[in-house]
Amino acid sequence: METVQLNQHVPDFVAQATSQKDVLLSALRGWKVVFYFYPKDNTPGCTIESQDFRDNYEDFKAAKTCIFGISKDLLKSHETFKEDQKLPFELISDTDGELCKLFDVIRAHSMHGHQVTSMERSTFLIDEHGALIKEWRKVRVNGHAEEVLEAAQR
Repeated sequence: METVQLNQHVPDFVAQATSQKDVLLSALRGWKVVFYFYPKDNTPGCTIESQDFRDNYEDFKAAKTCIFGISKDLLKSHETFKEDQKLPFELISDTDGELCKLFDVIRAHSMHGHQVTSMERSTFLIDEHGALIKEWRKVRVNGHAEEVLEAAQR
């Protein structure tokens, strides 16, 4: 599967999510979709980012926009994180890394003199017709959810 490109349709996929749901991208047509990729449940930055999307959830809903958090964590971890943080949206488990590849969010970087790969905090906004219309890479958490909301409201 090729990586998604701005102003192109995102290939359809099915992914496992919390609440025993499968997310089928094509079933979300008519709504904008936010996918925010984050490195790990229950870490400081990821918790704040998820809380910010939670706190803006009603405004996203008013803008006909669905939100999904995505990481490589297991569904069990996601369920606990979702419950602890009272997240009103589903979290997708990408344990096989297929969505990470599709959205090209795995990056190599140097840590303590060693090359490592990890998930780059990234967010993607897909329009009502399934096309990628905006992307944010190397996301800084503070103010990010509000910036995404502003784009979704346009």
